[in-house]
Amino acid sequence: MEVERPPALARLGAPRHHTPILIVFTAAVFTSALLLFAVQPMFTRMVLPRLGGAPSVWSVAMVFFQSMLLAGYAYAHALSKAARPLVTVAVHLALLVLASLTLPLSIAGGWGAPPAAGEAFWLVGLFAVSIGLPFFALSANNPLLQAWFVRTGHRDAADPYFLYAASNFGSFLALLSYPFLIEPLLPLQAQLSLWSAGFYLLVALIAACGFVLVKAAQPHAVADRAASEAARPPTWRDTALWVFLAAVPSGLLVAVTAHISTDVAAAPLLWVVPLSLYLLTWILVFQTRPLLPHRWVMRLHPLAIVALVVVFARGWDQDLTVTLLVHLVAFFVIAMACHGELARRRPHPAYLTGFYLSLSFGGMIGGVFAGLAAPHLFSWIAEYPILIVLAVLCRPMAAASGRRGARLFWLLAVVAALALLIPGVALRWSPTEAGAKTMGWMVAAAAVASLALVRDPRKFALAIAVALALPHVYPPEGGRFERVRSFFGVHKIQETGDGQFRVLMHGTTIHGAQRIRDQSGRPVSGRPEPLTFYHADSPLAQGIRALRERKGAPLKVAAIGLGTGSLACHRAPGDAWRYFEIDPDVIRIARDPRRFTFLEACAPDLPIVQGDARLTLAREPDQAYDLIIVDAFSSDSIPVHLLTREAMAVYRRKLAPHGAVMMHVSNRHLELASVAAGIAAANGFKTWVNHDEDNEDRDDEYVFSSSVAIAAADEADLGRLTTQSGWESEEPDPDQKTWTDDYSNILGAIIREQF
Repeated sequence: MEVERPPALARLGAPRHHTPILIVFTAAVFTSALLLFAVQPMFTRMVLPRLGGAPSVWSVAMVFFQSMLLAGYAYAHALSKAARPLVTVAVHLALLVLASLTLPLSIAGGWGAPPAAGEAFWLVGLFAVSIGLPFFALSANNPLLQAWFVRTGHRDAADPYFLYAASNFGSFLALLSYPFLIEPLLPLQAQLSLWSAGFYLLVALIAACGFVLVKAAQPHAVADRAASEAARPPTWRDTALWVFLAAVPSGLLVAVTAHISTDVAAAPLLWVVPLSLYLLTWILVFQTRPLLPHRWVMRLHPLAIVALVVVFARGWDQDLTVTLLVHLVAFFVIAMACHGELARRRPHPAYLTGFYLSLSFGGMIGGVFAGLAAPHLFSWIAEYPILIVLAVLCRPMAAASGRRGARLFWLLAVVAALALLIPGVALRWSPTEAGAKTMGWMVAAAAVASLALVRDPRKFALAIAVALALPHVYPPEGGRFERVRSFFGVHKIQETGDGQFRVLMHGTTIHGAQRIRDQSGRPVSGRPEPLTFYHADSPLAQGIRALRERKGAPLKVAAIGLGTGSLACHRAPGDAWRYFEIDPDVIRIARDPRRFTFLEACAPDLPIVQGDARLTLAREPDQAYDLIIVDAFSSDSIPVHLLTREAMAVYRRKLAPHGAVMMHVSNRHLELASVAAGIAAANGFKTWVNHDEDNEDRDDEYVFSSSVAIAAADEADLGRLTTQSGWESEEPDPDQKTWTDDYSNILGAIIREQF
C-alpha cells in the first residue's frame, strides 16, 4: 500500500533523467545527517564527566539539539525564499566555511566545573559555545537541500520527501555505529578528527549541490508552477496539528531515554537506542511503500499504551528485560503512529520548509517540556505519563456522535476519578503493601478494559490518565512517601506499609534504610543500626575493620557517594572521614534528622564536599587517605567516569602508603567486578572481591548481600581481610578491554550479568 499523496503532487517541469543530480543530493543529505547525529553522543560523552555521569545530561543535551534544529530549520525556511539561487548558495556556503573554522570540536575554555545550581542552563550554554555554530549549519541542510532539489526540475522533484528518509537513514546509521563501532574502536581524539574530515567533505558536496541548482534551466518557473498547482496552503489548524504530532514523540524520546538510563547507565548505548528507533520511524513512514502500513500501526497503538500502564501499575520496572522491551517497543509504536499521521498529512513541496519548521518547533516543545520544564514543575517523573496520555490524543478524533448519555458518561467518569484519587491526594491515605499490590492488579485490569473506549480518544485518554495516576498516588510498595527531585534524579523517601522502616530510593534502587519503629510499633531511639548493604557483617564493614586493624591507628577515609549516610556509623573514634557527593538534595536529605539520623547520631561533624567526586577528589592533597570507598555504582545509573583507568589513577595518587580502594560494585544489571579488577591492574594494583554469598538477603529487615571489590598494591596492605571467608583474588580478564575515559563497554557488562 502506498503512502497517501496530496493531490497536488503531480510531476513538475520536464522529465529529467540526471542520475548524477540525484546521487549528489542524496549523498549530501545522507552525509549531513550522519555528521549531525554522530556528534550528539560523541560530544555529550565528552561533557558527561563534568556532571557526574547524570542521566539528565543527555536529556538537556537533547533539548539543545532540538532547539538548534529549530533554529536551523527557521534559517533554511527564510533562506529558501530568496529569489536568486546564487544568493542562497553563497550565503549557506559562507556559513559552512565559517563553521569549519571552529574545528576540531572541543569543550570551550572557561567551562570547567558546573555551578551548584542551574546545572541544566549551564549545560545548554556549554553546548552552545562549544559546538553551536557547526551544529546550526548542519541542522539547516536537510530542509534547505530538499528545497534546492525541488527547484532543479528533476523528475523526482514533485515529491522530494524521499530525501527526508535518506536523511534519517544517515542519522540512524550514525547512532547505531557510535556505541558498537566508533566508541569501542577509536579514541576520542581520533573520533573528533574523523568527524572534522567528514565536515570538510560535506562542504564540497553541498557546493556541488549549489552548482547544480544555479545551473538548473528553469528554477524559478518550476518553483512558481509548484506553488500554483498546490491544492491549498496549510491552515493554522494544519500547522498546529503538525506541531502537536511532532511534540509528543519528541517529548517521549527524552522521557523514555531518561527512564531506561536511570536504572542502567548514562552511556551512549542507552542514549542511541531510543533515538535510533525514533529516526527509524521517520524512515519507515516516508517510504513510498511502507513496511508497516499505517492502519496496522494505529491498531497496535492503544495496545502499546495499555502495556505501559500495566508495567507502571504492577511495578515491573525492576526487571531489565521488561524495562527495555516494553518501554522501547511501546515508544516505537507511538512514534510510528504520530509520524505516520504527519506523513499522511504532509503538504505540497511548495510548503516543504514550513512543514519541516513546524515539525522542528514541535520537537523542541516536546524536548523542552520533558528535559527542562518538567524537572522544575514536578517532584516526580510526571512528564512520562503525561506524554503517554497525550499520545492517546494523537489518534484521529471521530466525528461527534451526539448520542444520549455522553454528558452522563463524563459526569460519572469525573466522579469515579475523584473518588479514586482524593483519599491519597487530599487525605494522605496509604494502603498496606498487600493492598497496594491488589490495587496494582485492579489498575492493570482496568487499563485492559479501557480498550473498549479506544474509538473515542478523549474517553480513552481519561481512563489512561486515571490508571497512570493511581500507581503514583498509591505506590506498589505501599506506605507513606515524599519525593525530592533535582537535576540528578528523583529521590523518594518512603515509610514501609508496616511503619517500621524509612527508605531512600532513586528510581527503583534502594540507597539506604533506617529502622524507625520496632515490631510493636514503638519509635526506635539511640544510635541507628546500618542496614541494606552497610550492615555489620557486610563486605564493606569487613573492609573498614580490616584496614583499621592493619594500620593499628585511626583511619583517614574518603567516601564517594553519600546516600542516607549509613556508612558513617562505621566510623571509629579518631577516624577522619570525608564524604564526596554531587547531589545537593542528597546532602540535605541525609542531614535532615526528620528523615534519617545516621549522620546526626554517628558523625555530626563529618565534612561533605559537594561536586563531582573525581574532580573534587583530584583537588585533595596526594597521599591523604588510608582508604577510598567508591560507593556510586549501586544498582542504578553508574557514573562510568568513576570506573576507568584514569579514575583509578586519581584514587591511587590520593592514597597514603599501604592504602586501598574499596568499590561497591553491586548491580542488578551490570557485572562490574571484572571492570574494577581491570582498571586496578592497569594501575599496578591487585584486586580481591567478595560477593557476600555466605549471607542471605533478609529483605523484610532491609539487610542485603552485596558485591565489593578492594584493590591495593600488595596483599599485606589488606591485613587479614584476604584470608576471611568470601574474599577471593580477582585477576583481570585478558580478553576484556580495560575501561578508560575513551572506552567503556556497557553492553558487555550487561551481557555478563544477565547471561
